[in-house]
Amino acid sequence: MLLESLVGGAAGAGALCSGAFVLARKKRRRLYGAFENRIAALERAGPDWFAPGALEAPRDFSQKLVSFEPLFAADCFARLRDEASRLVSSERNYVPGHKKGGTIAYETLIAHAPAIAGLYHSPVFLALASRIANAPLFPTPLNDQSSLSLLWYDRPGDHIGWHFDHNFYAGRHFTLLIPLINEGRAADGLSHAQLMAKLPAGESAIATPANTLVMFEGARIHHKVTPVIEGERRMVLSMTYCADPRALWWQGAARRIKDVAFFGPRALWT
Repeated sequence: MLLESLVGGAAGAGALCSGAFVLARKKRRRLYGAFENRIAALERAGPDWFAPGALEAPRDFSQKLVSFEPLFAADCFARLRDEASRLVSSERNYVPGHKKGGTIAYETLIAHAPAIAGLYHSPVFLALASRIANAPLFPTPLNDQSSLSLLWYDRPGDHIGWHFDHNFYAGRHFTLLIPLINEGRAADGLSHAQLMAKLPAGESAIATPANTLVMFEGARIHHKVTPVIEGERRMVLSMTYCADPRALWWQGAARRIKDVAFFGPRALWT
């Protein structure tokens, strides 16, 4: 009788967990449907958003990384920065020995940052990224929380260690970083947080003052961000695009597991 009770209890618990997971997935699908409608109505960034020459100048991507500034016209950059600054009650995440900082997810930006979400989906900005990569690029899927996010470093020791941005899609995968705030006690009033990358010529520090674009192929460039110190702030807009955003089931599962470290358990049923 005891064994039967235990087996029955385990089966009931399993059914309950399975039902809860299915319900969570259904809720997420409804949420994504609402987000798709919101995305369709977003204002898209036009050519007038960008600094003179930012869209046309040739960019050498032979090392799988390029950076330049300024990216935006001053008034448009201020609009993006101010919109992001209203969302600083970010989710904190901590991976011992690897990462500490705040992250604001894609779904939050769709709901509360229309200019930022509009930039990500702008054909003008996508054309710029495609020209640099020398390949047609597309936004990564709506259920990928890393497609568009804000990374917020404002507490002593906030950083991220050496890593690759793993590619969970069929086509080549690119990361674009736009520092919106970078303030502190280092040279030129910047924070001590430095983007470091291992390039063919050796380990290099990539300058990231506000209003810079850094684009790289994350699966091929080993990179990290060094810690901020007391009183410093660094907020970075992070975007990903892909040459082919299709994914096999196991790639989707691996992405969800990775995203738990950044966005919590909800990533499991995206």
